[in-house]
Amino acid sequence: MTKKRKRQEDFQKVKLKVGKKKPKLENATDTTFKTKAIQIPEQLKEDGVLPTQNRKLNIKDLLSQMHHYSPGVKHNALLGLKELLSQYPFVIDAHLSSIISEVAAVFTDKDSGVRGAAVHLLQFLASKIRAEQIAPFFPLVSAHLSSAMTHISEGIQEDSLKVLDVLLEAYPALLTDRSIILLKNFVELISHQQLSKRLKSRDKLSWMLSVNPNRRVTSQQWRLNVLTRLKKFLQAVVDGSSDTEDEGLQEQKDNSHSVRNPICISWKLHANNQQHIQLFESGGLRPKINSSFRLRSLTSVMDSAEKGLSSAENLKGFIEIIIPLLIECWIEASPAQSAPILGNLLESESQQLMQQVLSIIHLLWKLTKRHDETYKMELWLRMNYLVDFKHHFMRHFPYSLQDTVKHKKKDPCKSNRNCMKSSNNIDHLLLNLTLCDIMVSLASTSTLQTDSGWLDMIRKFVTDTLQDGSKLNSKQVNRLLGVTWRLMQIQQNKVATEPLIKAVYTLYQQRNLLFPVRTLLLKFFSRVYQKEDLRTQRIRSRSKVLSRWLAGLPQQLALLGLRNPELSNQLIDIIHSAASRSNKELLQSLQATAARIYDPLEGTLVLLPAEAQRRLVQLVYFLPCLPASLLACLSRCCIMGRMSSDLAATLIGILHMRSSFAGWKCQVQDNSVNDVDYFSFLFSTLIGFSREELTSLQGIRGKPHISQTQLSPIRLYLTDLDQFLHHWAVTEVICHSLSTIPSQSQCFDILQTGICKYLVGLVVIPDSTAGSVLCAINKLLDQACIISENLHRFLASCCYSLLYFLLTIDREDAEHLQKRDMLWRSCISALALLPRLLRLMLQSLQVSRICREELPVVAQLLRLLMQHGQLRSHMITNEFLVQQIIKDIMTLKSGEVQEQWLTDLHYCFNIYLASHPQTPGPINTVY
Repeated sequence: MTKKRKRQEDFQKVKLKVGKKKPKLENATDTTFKTKAIQIPEQLKEDGVLPTQNRKLNIKDLLSQMHHYSPGVKHNALLGLKELLSQYPFVIDAHLSSIISEVAAVFTDKDSGVRGAAVHLLQFLASKIRAEQIAPFFPLVSAHLSSAMTHISEGIQEDSLKVLDVLLEAYPALLTDRSIILLKNFVELISHQQLSKRLKSRDKLSWMLSVNPNRRVTSQQWRLNVLTRLKKFLQAVVDGSSDTEDEGLQEQKDNSHSVRNPICISWKLHANNQQHIQLFESGGLRPKINSSFRLRSLTSVMDSAEKGLSSAENLKGFIEIIIPLLIECWIEASPAQSAPILGNLLESESQQLMQQVLSIIHLLWKLTKRHDETYKMELWLRMNYLVDFKHHFMRHFPYSLQDTVKHKKKDPCKSNRNCMKSSNNIDHLLLNLTLCDIMVSLASTSTLQTDSGWLDMIRKFVTDTLQDGSKLNSKQVNRLLGVTWRLMQIQQNKVATEPLIKAVYTLYQQRNLLFPVRTLLLKFFSRVYQKEDLRTQRIRSRSKVLSRWLAGLPQQLALLGLRNPELSNQLIDIIHSAASRSNKELLQSLQATAARIYDPLEGTLVLLPAEAQRRLVQLVYFLPCLPASLLACLSRCCIMGRMSSDLAATLIGILHMRSSFAGWKCQVQDNSVNDVDYFSFLFSTLIGFSREELTSLQGIRGKPHISQTQLSPIRLYLTDLDQFLHHWAVTEVICHSLSTIPSQSQCFDILQTGICKYLVGLVVIPDSTAGSVLCAINKLLDQACIISENLHRFLASCCYSLLYFLLTIDREDAEHLQKRDMLWRSCISALALLPRLLRLMLQSLQVSRICREELPVVAQLLRLLMQHGQLRSHMITNEFLVQQIIKDIMTLKSGEVQEQWLTDLHYCFNIYLASHPQTPGPINTVY
């Protein structure tokens, strides 16, 4: 009992009392702790530099999610990037490198949704990023694209074509820099390599079309998709070449007579040393230096991979690979050999594939012409591929489309063999024309006999297409004219070329042709004419169709008017070129149509812009004859203000050179400009108004259009400032032309007769006309000229009316104030040259019959005349008349307070006339 009791004492249970705390154990752990706040202000701040999108994720967050293993996270990150960059475009420039690298990396992602989102984001970025911005990062993008195009997954390959579409649209130049790698990728998309069976060694590998049953589309559709992108890529390579030429009407490099644009030279600027002319031997716009040395281009220091298709070796290598594959694609799509040849109907998908095949070959042919040794390249192509092309391409030529759509109504377009496009938007005519273009490029004059069979097929097809009356678009016409031109170059005799020119002219005569089509036809005919003109300098055998086309151009120009200024400019250029070559048919037609072209109201000259007007004015020089009716039209064109004063001056100069007064040492063309008609033109242009207009002005009364004084029988019609300045500029040119006529006295008599016949007796005369007449009198007057009394009185009345108008101009009338200096100089010069004119004007100042308001004007006029140095001696001669006028003014003002203007008049009379100074100096009068 003792041991048990002792054990219980060791582990005694403590009895807890209610209301008291539990005692702490000896081995209890102290769990109390103290906390203090840690200040981290920089981490708690919101990031103001990096904006966020709706999910509060910034650019760094979204880019980091691109590495997530979940496709959904990556897809949302791409969508978030597009949302963020569309709201904050400035983020693109700050993080361009990271964005490009992350987006390009998902081109090969396993999830199709991620790849689709990447393509959409890339398309968005392409519209925001310029080519020079993305250029440093484009090798990375191109590497990811190549990886996607050569990926083992079919889905990634298909999506890589979408990426290629975006890059070709936005950055074609950058993409074509890596042409060799991408071209190999294109080949691997539709084919695979195998050892050639003909060779025992493994050095030569051949390519054959591949078939993948795992694709979502058929093998033919897949090849169509790849070849469509290959065609776009090659088109970008061609467009990026240095020598860009028109597709259908391209100039041959061996043609030394290419058309060059003229250099516009202003002889006035050249004479004043303001324009320098640099001439080159056989230059044009591209100076050509005759030298046996040749500078090495930058491409020669690159390796073959960097040169791309600009290297002849690389181009030949790619042609050797791709042409057999294209022929295989053609064989699969072409009509079966057992099928009937009649019609050669094709299904829609087959024709699309065949079109892409021919387009790729056509682009490759264009690239071969960019190399220096073009003839050797063409010979190599002919030797290697002409036989295959004739066998496969020309066997079922021409091709047409089999339309499987149900016919609801009979469409006349569908019954037409050469309808432009079918219901599936396929252009089978362009297919045939592309084939023709490829084939004729392999032919030449030396191979005409060998190739006559298939060349006749192409010639017949081209002729029928041009003559069947179908509506063709510009692309078709461009290719069609290119084939026609090549056929004309292969066989240059008139028997072969005349039917082709006639067929093109049949198309040209169609109504409502599109402007690009009409432009192409004009360029074609112009080129044929220039070629024929060079050839027929020794043997004159012009095409009748071409002569008929040239003869119709002036009439077309007159009918066209302002409806299409660009087409009018092209017509004018061709007419000018033919007129400068003295083409008889065109000059006769131009002479017959000149009255309509140069009609002052609705003629082509006054309707077209300034540059076209300049070319039309130059055509006047080539007109065989300039009758009086045409000169009347040209005079009205000069004075109506619908062409510039400089252009009017040019026209007047041309007419002067055509007249008998130009001072030609050799005999000019007989009866080109009659002397009487020429003087009539100069006088009509000098007056500035027609007889009908002057007659209608006689009924105008009162201000603001009329300036009237009681001391002159002539009232002035105040013209607008623009009309006045234009008329005055033309007047100066007319006066210069009149002054160059040898017999000045006879010229003055003719001018005097015209003034007395048409102007003397009129009550209302325009201010510009009065000033122009005085300017012409000042220019032509010499000691041998005899002025009639009627002309003296008319000029005196004009002078006073003009001087009165100048002295009564309101200072706020800025429009008429600009006329003051020109009219003042003409009046003072006339009064200084003709002392009797001054005397008659002073005699007309009968102040007794004018109102008191006009007295200060008369006094101011007398004061200015006395102060003028050129008139001082004449005023001294007429001192008695001046003194009598002043007395009459004093008589009218007697009994009134003397005003300042009267005091000034007395002062000037006493200073300049009463004292009779012996040596009067020139005084510049300020009025």
